[in-house]
Amino acid sequence: MHEGSMFFEGKSSVQKALQKITKRLEELGVPYAVVGGLALFRHGHRRFTEDVAILVTRRDLATIHTQLEGRGYLPPFPNSKHLRDTELGVKIEFLIAGDFPGDGKPKPVAFPDPSDAAVVLEGISYLSLPKLIELKLASGMTNPDRMKDLADVLELIKLLVLPREFGQQLAPYVQDKFIELWTASRQVAKRYVRIWRNKFLTLEAKSLDDMIATLQDAAAELRAMRDDGVELDPEGGTADDYAYLVTTDPAIAKKYGMEEEDEGWEAEEGSPP
Repeated sequence: MHEGSMFFEGKSSVQKALQKITKRLEELGVPYAVVGGLALFRHGHRRFTEDVAILVTRRDLATIHTQLEGRGYLPPFPNSKHLRDTELGVKIEFLIAGDFPGDGKPKPVAFPDPSDAAVVLEGISYLSLPKLIELKLASGMTNPDRMKDLADVLELIKLLVLPREFGQQLAPYVQDKFIELWTASRQVAKRYVRIWRNKFLTLEAKSLDDMIATLQDAAAELRAMRDDGVELDPEGGTADDYAYLVTTDPAIAKKYGMEEEDEGWEAEEGSPP
């Protein structure tokens, strides 16, 4: 199977290398936070990456090299701060707390101490979503070669349907850029729609119990959709027994069988919800 396909199934060499290095760091007692593409992937932006990027302190980086060099890991070239997993051939890239993202020059946003900025997800410490977005904004704002960092933030805003207020969690230095990208996401976001028709819910009921059970199932599905952020289109309402349920999240749309508005989503007469 192609490495890219295995990556999206969670079975690639990169993900195996991630499991190995984080286990070793935990054994060494080294605080860390996974950053880069793997952090994006875990937070909801499923894009491919070939490397493992990890945030550590400068002091702990020295410990890592002392303890791991020659024990399954080697630097890709002399005096490199990075390592390579000699079994899997995957580069382990280290970012240092206190350094500056983007152009590397001093700015109000720096790589944080991983002890203060990590969140544990499925047993591995990742950089928290606000810090990940903050660093990517600062990087893309100051380095023309890192414009993909701004594109990553735009995708996160769209995929996670982040509210405008999310920007208040970020450093003032990057808040205006977040609002700019948030505004852009609203202008280009696709809507997904599902037509809900109550008149068909009890069409095949043979008894009151059948009707009750069907309506309870329908109510449970509506509650689940509501909890996942699906909304009732205020323009459509429930007129003529048609309720237009909408979302901009493609993952949620797939979960509930919703279709893009421009792909023939209109209800057919006689079709159930």
